[in-house]
Amino acid sequence: MVNTSFALSSTTRRRLSLVIGAYTVVVFATIVALGVLSATASDHAPRDAWVHAIIVAVFAILLPMRLRAASRGSLAGLRAIGIISGVLFMVNVVESTLSMFPVWMRTEMIVIALLMLVSIGLVVRERL
Repeated sequence: MVNTSFALSSTTRRRLSLVIGAYTVVVFATIVALGVLSATASDHAPRDAWVHAIIVAVFAILLPMRLRAASRGSLAGLRAIGIISGVLFMVNVVESTLSMFPVWMRTEMIVIALLMLVSIGLVVRERL
């Protein structure tokens, strides 16, 4: 039988909460900024930026749910945090190099990538 539960350390839980919380704030602030820019300077809020923002917002909802599961001892929850963080890191690094996004949003993507890199490090450190 495979053991699928574990005890997430309180330090890791607290640090992951801070990183995921910061990610969530950045993502929803981006959506607000896109809304304001759509009304005032639509060239700074292209459709591609909206698509990206909505997709990362879905993960901003999913990551805290997975953190709660990991906090309750779910190894699958911690694994999901690591996988989602890895995907978000890679996507944001690649998309930050594309010129279809405004500079302010490419900067936001780099911030998200750095937050996800920290998240990956915390997950890996917890499992070692």
